[in-house]
Amino acid sequence: MAMVVKNNMSALTTLNTLNKNTNALSKSLQKVSSGMKINSAADDASGYAISERMRVQIRSLDQANSNAQNGGSMMKVAEGAVSSTVEILKTLKEKAVNAANDTNTDADRATIQKEMDQSIDQINDNANVTFNGQYLVDGSKNKATNQTTTLMTNQSLSTDTTKSMALTALAARNGDGLNIHSTDTVTISYVKNGKTYTDSTQVGSKKLDAVISSLTNGAVTVKEQGTFIGIDGSGNTVATASNQKAITITSVSGGIAGQIAGFTMYITDNKGNVNKSANAALDAFDESLRAQNKSEDNSIVMQIGTKAGQSINVGLTDMKATALGLQGDDGKTLSIGNQENANAAINVLDAAIQKALDQQTTIGSIESRLEYTQSNLTTASENVTAAESTIRDADMAKEMTEYTKNNVLMQAAQSMLAQANQSSSNVLSLLQ
Repeated sequence: MAMVVKNNMSALTTLNTLNKNTNALSKSLQKVSSGMKINSAADDASGYAISERMRVQIRSLDQANSNAQNGGSMMKVAEGAVSSTVEILKTLKEKAVNAANDTNTDADRATIQKEMDQSIDQINDNANVTFNGQYLVDGSKNKATNQTTTLMTNQSLSTDTTKSMALTALAARNGDGLNIHSTDTVTISYVKNGKTYTDSTQVGSKKLDAVISSLTNGAVTVKEQGTFIGIDGSGNTVATASNQKAITITSVSGGIAGQIAGFTMYITDNKGNVNKSANAALDAFDESLRAQNKSEDNSIVMQIGTKAGQSINVGLTDMKATALGLQGDDGKTLSIGNQENANAAINVLDAAIQKALDQQTTIGSIESRLEYTQSNLTTASENVTAAESTIRDADMAKEMTEYTKNNVLMQAAQSMLAQANQSSSNVLSLLQ
């Protein structure tokens, strides 16, 4: 190579190599210090885009998991309120059974009534429980878009029972006659809007639907027998639990104000003795569809997925005393002031307990589902994180080896650049 002083090509070449080594060392240092092999799109454009999408998914999964946890906490608050109501209703039924016993005087029943009134007031307090400022079981989170009436179905009477059948012809589910005679007395008690009504008549040749309509002043009617019961507040068809034909009675008026909270029907003979076999079948009208007011769909929506529409809708029904049939619109509570009223109150409380237990079942099933959801989201987040780590995280052993190599190369280039720069000074010896 010619000896020149204007352009030191050896130094320029060594400088370029030094710059390359410096850049390589800088990248190695960045990877080692950050722990990631992809720190910007320039490192790996497609890998960077894929890993960023995965990071979005991971953060979404983690937030959905938090949503599920918060939803579970909300359901636990609602469950606590309903559980307290169930415990109160257990006590109230105990008191009603006590009051129905004639070993108690009416004065005793008045004392029991005071205790019941306080307990019913506590049920209203339970219904006003809140979570993050939102009322849960006061009916505001209901999704009954249709007004419904009270429907009670009897699956203890024969499947051949029709609404126009004479009382004396009624039979039990197994086909055995109920031994109802024309000289017997039939009594019906029912509770509407917190008030208890009781009326009696001689059986004679009266038919089932006529007796029920007459003794309830038209507040209750009998539907045609069949497996179809009615339509619930969400528009779903409700059928008998056994899918066999049964007699169903319904309140004439819809909504909570028109609900029949309890229905009691029993037979006594002309000596006042109770016909137990008949009463076991007749006093089996269980609530198959509760009365609800029409409302907007204000159900609770829990976003438990990373995509739109991946949510759970939870409808919480009204757990106030009026909705449970324990209190009227005027504030009057269920009466146990005499034996007849106390006897009628027993079925009212049975129906109220069933309503509360149905709500408790709904809440419990949602809690269980949310626990499964949390487990699923945690696993999904873990697996996506592992995939993102494969793409983006640095192999520290490998990167340290690369860093050491680039560091040595840079130092070597620096040393050689000094030598190359020194070679130009050798030309001066020719000029002396």
